[in-house]
Amino acid sequence: MNIKRSIVLRVRVAFLVVALFAGAIFYRIVHLQFVEGEKWQAKSETINFQYRQVSATRGNIYAADGSLLATSLPFYRVVIDPMVAKEDVFAKGIDSLGLMLSAFYKDKSAESYRRMIKDARSGKKRYLIINRQQIGYQDMQKMSRWPIFRNGRMGGGVIFEKVEKRYRPFNNLASRTVGFVNEDKYGVGIEYSFNEYLEGQNGKALFQRIAGGSWKPVFDAEDVKPDDGYDILTTLDVNIQDVAETALLRQLQAKEAAFGCVIVMEVETGHIKALINLQRNKNGIGYGENYNFAIGDQGLTEPGSTFKLLSMLALLEEGKVNLQDSIDTGNGRFKFYDRYMNDSKKGGYGKITVKEAFEKSSNVAISRLVEQHFGHQPSKFMAYVQETGLHQPLSFQLKGEGIPYFKTPGQKNWYGTTLPWLSIGYEAKLTPLHTLTFYNAIANNGKMVKPMLVKAVARGNQIHERYDSEVLRKSIASSGTIEKLQQLLEGVVQNGTAKNIYTDEYRIAGKTGTAQKLIDGRYTQRYYTSFAGYFPADNPKYSAIVVIDSPQGFAAYGGDVSAPVFREIADKIYAQDLQLNKKENEKTYLANATLPYIQAGRVDELQMLCNKFGISNHVAGEAADGWVKSVPVNRSIQWKPNKTEAPVVPDVTGMSLRDALYVLENKGIKVVYQGKGRVKGQSISPGTPANNAYLINLVLG
Repeated sequence: MNIKRSIVLRVRVAFLVVALFAGAIFYRIVHLQFVEGEKWQAKSETINFQYRQVSATRGNIYAADGSLLATSLPFYRVVIDPMVAKEDVFAKGIDSLGLMLSAFYKDKSAESYRRMIKDARSGKKRYLIINRQQIGYQDMQKMSRWPIFRNGRMGGGVIFEKVEKRYRPFNNLASRTVGFVNEDKYGVGIEYSFNEYLEGQNGKALFQRIAGGSWKPVFDAEDVKPDDGYDILTTLDVNIQDVAETALLRQLQAKEAAFGCVIVMEVETGHIKALINLQRNKNGIGYGENYNFAIGDQGLTEPGSTFKLLSMLALLEEGKVNLQDSIDTGNGRFKFYDRYMNDSKKGGYGKITVKEAFEKSSNVAISRLVEQHFGHQPSKFMAYVQETGLHQPLSFQLKGEGIPYFKTPGQKNWYGTTLPWLSIGYEAKLTPLHTLTFYNAIANNGKMVKPMLVKAVARGNQIHERYDSEVLRKSIASSGTIEKLQQLLEGVVQNGTAKNIYTDEYRIAGKTGTAQKLIDGRYTQRYYTSFAGYFPADNPKYSAIVVIDSPQGFAAYGGDVSAPVFREIADKIYAQDLQLNKKENEKTYLANATLPYIQAGRVDELQMLCNKFGISNHVAGEAADGWVKSVPVNRSIQWKPNKTEAPVVPDVTGMSLRDALYVLENKGIKVVYQGKGRVKGQSISPGTPANNAYLINLVLG
């Protein structure tokens, strides 16, 4: 009896426990369903459905002539939802699809692809990556016509997931200047400095989480389309960039130098036409653009003899010297306090004129003159440094600009020897860009303009923001001083340390620089060589600086190393620039003053104008209907056909701005212009194959 009761009791307890457990489960279900239902439903949607970022298409970067320097190209990853296609569509197309995929990717057999897709469908997988190899737009278009795929996303389940890649048509040309931006939003160059414009505004779209942790897009009415980035229009000239890079690389290799940089700038505007930085690779093989020495902190160094131009400016402005005054350099060795100043020529130059001292780059002569006239008041010399703006950043358009360094008179680190050594380019630090800006001001008759690399931010034909040339100082010195400095710089090439680059074809003005490198607190026999100047000297259009660091070999001075690179670049620019090589018979204006100034336009409009003024004019054949250019013949005008229909860049010189815009924009060419009047110059030569990616710059006058 006791055993029976014990069993019954146990059964009842077990039943009660089970009943309580079942009740707890039921209660929990009810509580989750009705009390916490909304909470967990929202959580489920968060886990399985999310609005995720859809990246905007990054803007393009263009050279001055409209050539693409960087663009984003669309690539695609092929994905399929095997469950979408209807049974008859799937069965009919799977064999052919397998064959086509195998033939295209060439990595698996047709049977392997067929089995992979069929197994995914049998397993009810909703997301299958066909192949991780990305395809281009043309291949995507071709694939979209394949069996099953031709039914689209909703009928065949195919998804072409867009992946954008940054592409540079000119490969590594100007690679450091164009730059990059990584996933952490860190980078260099234009890509980084103008990232806020280039990146655009990302959108959002609904994605569903599926097996394997992958996400696939789902159409939703609340999707927000991305706002694509703006384009950046630079001042770079790809031809000058290529010429300068080739010349610099050849010399770096020949001299086994550590690094080098070149900047080419337009004198009047400050537009940088080329910016090159080449450094020996870490493995010691070849050179690459690894750092922007032209503008960055690592490019800050003692400039050497190119700084002597500033010393001469101060001396001439103070009225302390004349170019024909004499200065005794002795045996090329002079003592300032406890240190000796030496000339590069053994035995010295003896007694020479101030002009000769600059041309021969005599350290003793320049330092003695500066010490003699400013030694008792060095702050007066430093005032000229400040008046030229060399002591402060230029607020250049690229981030990472180096800040110049100068000592201040009266401070602990200003010694008695500081001024003499500063006068020849030591105990101060400048970037090559600062030095060039100063030399460019001399070429520009004293007007200092701010260097600029980007001239506009645009989208399509609409300019969002334009950057005009900025004058930093209307004049850095009196006109008389500027003329004398120009004379000195020409003398360096004609008679001085750079006479090896003299040419009869055009005039070059500039200054060599050779500075001993300070390493671990000591000056060594390694040199920082440079040449800064401009050309043609009688009517300067371009200024440039060439820097080559630590060249090997016996001839390791600026005149031997950097100046020849300048000459090679100048020669090729001079040969290519039509404005510097105008022939006398290529005249824009009509010689006969009785004829009106008519150059180009619509023939019917020009005929009407000439007829109204009683001017004899006639057309020839096909020129009677369309665009023409004028040719004076005796006392009449003949209309010559100006074919604008051909698939090339048309000749719009002589046209009014209205006509030029009509002709060019009908070809899809973007136009920017400067000046007033008729077109007197165009940045892309007539006859160049037309491309709707071009940006043409028109000069009016």
